[in-house]
Amino acid sequence: MNRIGVSLYYLKISEDPLDINFLYQKLLAPEYGGICMFAGTVRQWTGEIETKKIEYTAYQEMAEKELNKLAEPIEQAGGRVVVAHRLGVLDVSETAVFVGVATPRRAEAFKGCRYVIDTLKKEVTIWKKEYDTDKVRWGK
Repeated sequence: MNRIGVSLYYLKISEDPLDINFLYQKLLAPEYGGICMFAGTVRQWTGEIETKKIEYTAYQEMAEKELNKLAEPIEQAGGRVVVAHRLGVLDVSETAVFVGVATPRRAEAFKGCRYVIDTLKKEVTIWKKEYDTDKVRWGK
């Protein structure tokens, strides 16, 4: 699903559960020898803090624009980027985010995947509300 006028090869931000196999299939192409994927799940423990669930919200239109900017240099260099992020309430162990990068060689795939997920966490307008055993915390 290559959207005209949008650099990101495949992008989905929704409340739908993520289908990792479907997303992986979007990365496959004969020109790519390296595929790196990251799936982030809701973890139960962060140090001494126990999380019960997380609620993700987003300014979706802006988040999509920001994600496209992240994908641009990778795709201009001949790679492919796939990103999917869940919104809504997720329980422990549910997949919240998927990032996949396909490139001709593995080193670029690893580098691109790390860049996209790290920058997404810092800069993209997706927030999380963590419901812990002791209180509710907001973060990115």
